[in-house]
Amino acid sequence: MIHIALADDHALIRKGVAEMLSKFSDIKVILEAGTGKELIAKMSNADPMPEVCIVDINMPEMNGYETATELKKRWPKVGILALSMYDTELNIIKMLRSGAHGYLLKDADPEELLQAIVSIHKHGFYYSDIVTGRMLNILHDPDGKTNVDLTDKELQLLKYCCTELTYKEIANEMNLSARTIDGYRETLFRKLNITTRTGLAMYAIKAGMVSIK
Repeated sequence: MIHIALADDHALIRKGVAEMLSKFSDIKVILEAGTGKELIAKMSNADPMPEVCIVDINMPEMNGYETATELKKRWPKVGILALSMYDTELNIIKMLRSGAHGYLLKDADPEELLQAIVSIHKHGFYYSDIVTGRMLNILHDPDGKTNVDLTDKELQLLKYCCTELTYKEIANEMNLSARTIDGYRETLFRKLNITTRTGLAMYAIKAGMVSIK
């Protein structure tokens, strides 16, 4: 049995997700909250403690990023799944850097939600089409080790991929042309068998190149 906590300021969505999860015999929602602040307060007195928290990004008082950061600090063994309407890479990267172990869109099928919860509970991460190939092995490696040979510039770009800077702004920070940055990015995609900036960011985070808040 995997115990779940839900945090979403929209009651209809929160109740809908809870009802959806109630159909799975090995999932049990034990805690619901309308804000991140309320979630933290209820978690402090929870018994049993939820294994996975499903957190919305846009919430009053404490948004999803702040909530994930606080959850990670207080209960580092609790899994965090971001559930959001936004699929932009920067939102995903920011949530992962805040401590989330997975990211799922609100229009996902119930079976995918179940898969995300089980994956976070068993493996510590949920990976979908934002991560491919070699990244799957890195996610399962607790040490985040890799035998891929990366240059200093490629490593620097990997770290910048975890920020909110655009590729053009990254080029300015590295004192390189946008075309050169595009070249480094494509090389990283090829070397790591990854196809998105989110995948690059997850690689950097798991490999310990950047710190999680």
